[in-house]
Parts: sequence; C-alpha cells; structure tokens
Amino acid sequence: MPLALYTLALAVFVMGTSEFMLAGLLPAIAADLDVSIGTTGLLTSAFAVGMVVGAPLMAAFARRWPPRFTLLTCLLVFAGCHVIGAITPVFSLLFASRVLSALANAGFLAMALSTATALVPATKVGRALSVLLSGTTIATVAGVPAGALLGSSLGWRATFWAIAVLCVPAALGVLRGIPNDLRQVAATGGEPKLLDELRQLSSPRLVLAMVLGALVNGGTFAAFTYLAPVVTGTSGLAEEWVSVALVMFGIGSFLGVTIAGRLSDQRPGLVLAIGGPLLLAGWIALALVAAHPVALIVLVLAQGVLAFGVGSTLIARVLYAASDAPTMGGSYATAALNIGAAAGPVLGAVALASGPGLVAPLWVASGLTAVSLVILVVSRRVLIGGSPKDEALSPSMR
Repeated sequence: MPLALYTLALAVFVMGTSEFMLAGLLPAIAADLDVSIGTTGLLTSAFAVGMVVGAPLMAAFARRWPPRFTLLTCLLVFAGCHVIGAITPVFSLLFASRVLSALANAGFLAMALSTATALVPATKVGRALSVLLSGTTIATVAGVPAGALLGSSLGWRATFWAIAVLCVPAALGVLRGIPNDLRQVAATGGEPKLLDELRQLSSPRLVLAMVLGALVNGGTFAAFTYLAPVVTGTSGLAEEWVSVALVMFGIGSFLGVTIAGRLSDQRPGLVLAIGGPLLLAGWIALALVAAHPVALIVLVLAQGVLAFGVGSTLIARVLYAASDAPTMGGSYATAALNIGAAAGPVLGAVALASGPGLVAPLWVASGLTAVSLVILVVSRRVLIGGSPKDEALSPSMR
C-alpha cells in the first residue's frame, strides 16, 4: 500500500478520536453544562448530521480543488472548531461547533476516500479502505480511551484541546505525504461532470449498499454512544472500566477492518453471510447479559470485530458501486456511514427515555441490524453483481 495512505490514516485517527471520544465523556459534559445524558448524546448525532450533509456538499464544492489543499483546509477548520468547543460554557455553541467540525471532517473523509481509491488498483479498494479506516479503529483503541482518561483527570475540555493540538502533525503529514499531481492520478480517463456523478445515485446497487451501510453503522453508534452508562450503571463497574470497554471495542474494530480488508475485495458475500447474523446475535446477547461484567467486556470485543468487519465491507461495496463517480464516490460512502451515525444515537436517546433501562440502545442496535439482514437476504445479488470486475465476486454471495 502507498505511504500516502498511512498519512491519511494518521489524520483519520485524529478525527476518529474526536468523533468517538464523546462516548467516554458524556457524563462529564452533561454535568458541567447542566443537560441530560440523552441530550448530550445528541452531540454525536450533530456531528453525524454535519457529515451527512457536508460530505456531498464539500465534495461537490471542492471537486476541482487540488486534493492536498482540500485536505489541509479541512484539517485547519477542524482544529479551530475544537478550540471553540474547549472554551465555550454554552451547550448550544458546543453543539454548533460539533456540526461545523463535522462539515470539515466530512470534506476531509470524502476526499480521503476518493484519494485512497485513486492510489490503488480497482481490485484493491477494500485493502486501501482497511488501511484508511484503521485510523478510526486505532482511535478507538488508543485515542478514545486516552481522551477518557484525560477527561477524567483534567476535565473534558482538556480532551478538546488535545484534539486541536494533534491536528498539527496530521496537517504536516498531509502536506508532506500527498503529492501535488494526485488530481492527474485520479483523473485517468477523464473526469466526469458533476451531474453525471450525481446520476450514479439512481443505481440500485449503490443505493442498496448505502442503505445497508447506514443501518449497520446506525446500530453500532446506537450502542457505542451509550456504552459508558451501560458499563457504570448496568454492570456496576467503576468509571475507570469505561476506558477498558472502549479499548476492547477498539481492538475488536481494528481486527474487524483488518480481516475484512483482506476478504471484502474477493469474498464480500462470505463476510456478510457469516458476520451479519453473528453481529445481530451479539447485540441481543449483549443486551441480555450486560449486568455481568466479564460477559460484557468479552462481547464488547466481539461486537467491535463484527460491527467494523461487516460495516467496512458494506462501505467497500459503496465505493465499488460508485466507481464511475471518482470525485463524489467518497462522499457517498461518508454519507452512508454518517446517516447511521446520526440516526443511531437519536434512536438510542428515544429508547433510553421510554425503553428497558440503560440497555435500551442495545435493543435499537439489534433492531437496525435485523432490518439490514432482511434487506440483504432479499437483494444480495443486486449488491454484489452489476459490473465486470464484480461478476468475479458474485459466486461468494450465492
């Protein structure tokens, strides 16, 4: 894999730490700003909504810009938003800063996904995606728990300051690692018009992959966003165990994208056929045994593997289906991820207000995953077939 991919993964690590770190900071933010945990959880949805809207808008607006310039601009705006978040005493301003930082993150990730596919052969998109998403998974292993520990010792605002500071080496890495002439690399065969790329959204295969990715990621975020209350409330563990649970989920997610990255290009059907039902069973089991600490930690690890293995495979299918939209395809994948990331915490908050206690978001995750499996069974041939390079992959779905 090209070195530039690992440079992008470093920046994704910083942004992923910011996106996921709220899972360990919700109680502290809620107490400091005098809002409920459910309301504070909407910060995750605000971030995701900003990414859903921002991904296609930023990709369309900046499609003629040099990729390195776009990536650097997004990183600098992202850093500035975290400075605002670190100093504001008002929840509404923190909420707004999360939306704006999400727009910057969306622009960065959309461009990074398009850049990743431009740097590798078409048959290695899944591998390239696994390298890029490893930045997110390493964030859950190291960045998020470190942020939780920093927040518990110095206050949650210190974590926001740390993210702003970490944007500096990430920006330097992009500046040195992404070549100026990448646009020429990405535009082999000519760059299509924006309208032609938008027409790709009428493709059933692309829409199906996006819907499935959104459902699976929605379940993941519904559960992950409210993991801290489950650990401390349902299981009765001390606050320090929140970091342990986040590390276990992060280790699992890293393993999931690594394994899926090696299988999703050639045997996507195998990953989805095995991983999908196991993911559903895992969410149900976690909801049922969350009161038992050992079972909770083990299942959190397993769900990290399954959620990111299945999820990254589906996002790889989005990129394959959007192969005729080289400048917008990354934004379609980003939107699919974050439609789920926006809806999941909202549904989790509603379930917390009216459902069976602190494990209610886990049942939301089970429901969303079950819906995705039904859709997958009905339309599995549409998801995998449709282009010459994918025909070689389709037998694994049969």
